[in-house]
Amino acid sequence: MKLFEPAEIGPCSLKNRIIRSATFEGMCDSQGHPSPEYHLLYKQLASGGVGGIITGFAYISSEGKAMQPGQAGMHCEEIVNYFLSVTEGVHQHDCKIFMQLAHTGRQTRKKETRQEVWGVSHKPSLYFGGSPRKLNTEQVYSLAKQFGKAAGYAKAAGFDGVQVHAAHGYLIHQFILPSVNHRKDEFGISDKSKIGTKFLELVLEEIRRECGQDFALLVKVSGGDDYFTRFSNEQFSNLIRFLDAQKVDGIEISYGTMDNALNIFRGDIPLTVILMHNPVFKISKDKHAIPRLLYNTLLYCGMRVKLKPFTPTYNLGYAKIAKALTDIPIISVGGFRKGAEMRSCLEDGLADFVSLSRPLICEPDFVHKLRQDRNYTSQCSNCNICAVMCDSNQSTRCYSR
Repeated sequence: MKLFEPAEIGPCSLKNRIIRSATFEGMCDSQGHPSPEYHLLYKQLASGGVGGIITGFAYISSEGKAMQPGQAGMHCEEIVNYFLSVTEGVHQHDCKIFMQLAHTGRQTRKKETRQEVWGVSHKPSLYFGGSPRKLNTEQVYSLAKQFGKAAGYAKAAGFDGVQVHAAHGYLIHQFILPSVNHRKDEFGISDKSKIGTKFLELVLEEIRRECGQDFALLVKVSGGDDYFTRFSNEQFSNLIRFLDAQKVDGIEISYGTMDNALNIFRGDIPLTVILMHNPVFKISKDKHAIPRLLYNTLLYCGMRVKLKPFTPTYNLGYAKIAKALTDIPIISVGGFRKGAEMRSCLEDGLADFVSLSRPLICEPDFVHKLRQDRNYTSQCSNCNICAVMCDSNQSTRCYSR
C-alpha cells in the first residue's frame, strides 16, 4: 500500500507518507521554551506511527509572536538546548521532525504581545484590527537573515529540517498577496507574475546559506484566499513555478488566511466557545461592551457569509495543479479522515504525501489504526473546539472525546 511506503523529502527518508501537519500547541513558556507537556506531545505523536512531524509555528523574532499564549520560539541561540531532547525523543521512533518557522506580521495584537505590530504595508487585518507599522526595506532584509538564523538554531537543536510558513496570511504570505502588498520597493508585486516573492526568495537563500543542502527545506503555501480580489489559480501556479525554480524540498498545500480562519480548517462553528475565549470576539464588562458587541456581530456575520463547508480532501484541487508544475514532493493537507481517501490521493498521483492535524489531536495513534484497518475512519467530528481553544491559556487537546 503506497500510503505506508517509504518516501523522500530532500535529504530525509520518511518511513511512510503520512505527516502530522503544523498544529499550535500552547505548551511553551513566555520565553518560547518547551514545557514537559510539549516534549510528551511530540514523543506520543512519533510513537503513534507518522512518518514525519511538522511542529506548530515558532516565532523567529519577538515582534513576530502570535497573540496566542504558549507559542514556541526559535529566535535565539540559547533556546537550542531546550529542544534537543524533543528531537531526540522523536528520533527514537524512526520519525522525522521539521520545525515550522513564522513571523506573524500584521496577524497579531499589541495588546497580547506587548510588541509593535509590523506588516508588509499599513493595511490592517479585518480580524486582528489595529494599524500595523510598515516594514522598511532594511528591516525586510534583516528579517530574512533572522529566518536563516532561526533555521540554523533548529538544525543545531536536532531538527531534520524546517518548514517556512508562507501561508495563512502570516508575514511571508502578506508579501505574496497583491491584496495586502502595496509596496513600491523591490519587495512589491511583480508585474510579470502578479505576486510578491522577493522576500520569500531571500528567506530561502538565507536558510540554505546557514544550513546547507543536507537540511530539509519545506514551504507551506495557501492555494487561495477569501479577499475581494481573490488569489487566482494563475497566481498560485506562478508561486509553484517560483518554488520549483528555488528547488525547495517539499511544498505543503493549504488554504486561506486568518481573516477567515474557519476556511483553513472548516467544520463546525463553536460560537459559545469563541465568545468565551477568543480575545477578538469575547465581550468585556466595561463601557465599550455594547459597541464592541455590535462590531463583533457585524464582523462575525461577514465572516459567516464567506464560510466554506467541510468536504473531504478539500485542498486536493490545488495539489493537483501543483503536481502538474513541479517534481518537488507535494504534501496535501485538509479534510483527510478516511484511509480510502488517503490511498486514492496518493495512488491517483494527486499528491506525494498527506498531512493531517485534527485527527491526530483526537487520536494520536490514528496511523496505527490505519495500519490495522486500511479503511479506518477518524473519530474527529470537526467540532473545532480544539482550534478555538488555541486562543485560551490551555494547551491544545481534543474536547470531543
